[in-house]
Amino acid sequence: MSEVMNVIKERRSIRKFKPDMVPKDAINEIIEAGLYAASGMGMQAPIVVAVTNKETRDKISEMNRKIGGWQEGFDPFYGAPVILIVLANKEAATYVYDGSLALGNMMLAAHNLGVGSIWIHRAKEEFESEEGKAILYDLGIEGDFEGIGHLALGYADCENPDAQPRKENRVYYID
Repeated sequence: MSEVMNVIKERRSIRKFKPDMVPKDAINEIIEAGLYAASGMGMQAPIVVAVTNKETRDKISEMNRKIGGWQEGFDPFYGAPVILIVLANKEAATYVYDGSLALGNMMLAAHNLGVGSIWIHRAKEEFESEEGKAILYDLGIEGDFEGIGHLALGYADCENPDAQPRKENRVYYID
């Protein structure tokens, strides 16, 4: 089996992270994998906001918690010290798919580097809010961007979960 297939089959979502920061070079390599994801008509609609500042990370976590309706004190990023936020320019017809592919590539790259990850939703709602728009404004991000998802990154503080058995009857051939 190829190394790529091994990474695809072994990667799992991690829901408990150590507080140790992921090195910047590893974060950059993971982001690069996302930037090389396929995109409709080559428009490269996704952008990535890398959040390593704890105060900002905690602020975004709290926004996400409120949107998700969880109890106070719950961290929807499971303690991950790094959050990669994928947004995509809505001018591209395929922006949601393009952002999703970027997230998928980044999850595989993270696993390949020994970094745990989990895709967390609600970025759309976060960055439609005034608080979210202010974060983008402060970064100088202009345009019609939609939050596609967050990739929580860090070193796993748990065993890699086992894969669920694959369901049958999911492939059909027309020969």
